[in-house]
Amino acid sequence: MTLDSLLDDARDRLDGAVSLRRTLHRHPEIGLELPFTQERVIEAIEDLPLAVATGHSTTSVTARLRGARPGPTILLRGDMDALPMPEDSGVEFASGVEGTMHACGHDLHTAMLVGAARMLSDRRQELSGDVLFMFQPGEEGHHGARVMLDEGLLDPVDGSAVDAAFALHVTTWSPTGTIALRPGPTMASADVLLITVTGRGGHASTPHRALDPIPVACEIVQAIQTMVTRRVDPFDPAVVTVAKISAGTTSNVIPETAEIVGTIRAVSERTRAEVHANLRRLAENIAAAHGAEATVEVETGYPVTVNDVDAARFVTAVATELLGPDHVFSMPAPAMGAEDWSYVLQRVPGAMAFLGACPPGLDPAKAPSNHSNRVVFDEKAMTAGMALYSAVALRRLGGA
Repeated sequence: MTLDSLLDDARDRLDGAVSLRRTLHRHPEIGLELPFTQERVIEAIEDLPLAVATGHSTTSVTARLRGARPGPTILLRGDMDALPMPEDSGVEFASGVEGTMHACGHDLHTAMLVGAARMLSDRRQELSGDVLFMFQPGEEGHHGARVMLDEGLLDPVDGSAVDAAFALHVTTWSPTGTIALRPGPTMASADVLLITVTGRGGHASTPHRALDPIPVACEIVQAIQTMVTRRVDPFDPAVVTVAKISAGTTSNVIPETAEIVGTIRAVSERTRAEVHANLRRLAENIAAAHGAEATVEVETGYPVTVNDVDAARFVTAVATELLGPDHVFSMPAPAMGAEDWSYVLQRVPGAMAFLGACPPGLDPAKAPSNHSNRVVFDEKAMTAGMALYSAVALRRLGGA
């Protein structure tokens, strides 16, 4: 069997995917509790031959398609949550929830996975094994994948364990319908940094009687930039961004404390650990040199997303056959954003690929990107997404 029919089938299903996507876009929900989204997903798949289950501590949905013959299980994932931000995209189906927007394309992911569930259900007789559809809340910083894992996402069913996993993520930095991926580290880890510098408050007219934490904090910020460029291997990079500095209450008071807030990103666990240690040493010793104190807190976030080498090659081959070699690209370097799909890939060999969805007429290098209040995704990209989800599952389970 060739894969040509999958693209034709996906084109026929595009209108339904667009309708679901726009419904979700108008009603975005944040975090682990997405009751409206969960209901729409269940409604969209309730007529299919799927074993559907919902989460206990989150509004997740899993749906298992049993193949006609026994075999392994492949996991396909679509995340469902939105972001706490305003929407200024100008689309007619813009968010109806103030301060909440589907700015990362998770509404497209959900709609594509529903479309793939329908396509694969029609091809159940071709499958030797199961497909597990993972509709996940809480990707945007709420560790939703980890919650689902803790609730038994990967538990074997009738002796069949999940032994492969695949996810897609839309982006505007590549043309519509193109696929980009790489083996190995694909997205960075992401940790939150909080440094509190404590000095001694006093009158602004007599700084020598106080111990001003603000210049100490400024020195720490400057030293962080040097640390990244001089202490981190450029071929195993890290990014430390100071996003917020806060101190003081008025113009004539030297405050007692100053706070530095930012993020730490790395593409290996080795560099991640080294940067954590370097930041502590740097902040504590700079503060001590001035007679002040610094405490460093690191809130551990998502691990590095690492594509299994064989899985990435497999997906590349399937995508190339499905879409053509001019639509599949190898990423030269990891993206420095983070993903909780990383938790799944720590447990199961698999991959994540990026699906181009830049609107026609826009330059992918300049188009508003994921997490922008003005981002717009080309919905036609969902044709390639639905077809690729289906093709990966069919090839993996011997049906194509």
